[in-house]
This record gives sequence, structure tokens and C-alpha cells, in this order.
Amino acid sequence: MAWFSLNPGGDPTQPNDYTLQSSEPTCSGQNQICAVQANPDGSNNPQLTAALKDEMIDALHNRTATDNVSLRNA
Repeated sequence: MAWFSLNPGGDPTQPNDYTLQSSEPTCSGQNQICAVQANPDGSNNPQLTAALKDEMIDALHNRTATDNVSLRNA
């Protein structure tokens, strides 16, 4: 799996709105998606599976990063 950072102003549910990173990005906060860890697709975008989307929702709801979702403040 690889880390992908959400582009500024990007939609966290759109794979094209992420940029592949060489390592886990530095994120700090609890209000918005900053980065996700996922398998890359053929275009170096994250594969946003149903399980990962659920994990994103849980992270936002609990305001706590998870193993595959990093959060930042607005």
C-alpha cells in the first residue's frame, strides 16, 4: 500500500483528487481528511474501497486518525 495526500480543496471521495507520496505525509489535526493509505490503481490514484471509505467516515466521526486515514485541521 502507499500513502496519498488529498490535494488542497479536493474531494476526499474522488481518487483523482489525491497525489501519491513517497512516505506518510505529516498531518496534524482532527477535522478533515489529509491523507489515506491505499493500493494504487493503474493511474497512481488510491483505490478507495468501501472499507476505506467507511474508515474515513469513522476517522472523521471520531476525530481520530486511523491506520489508513490521517486528519488535519481546516
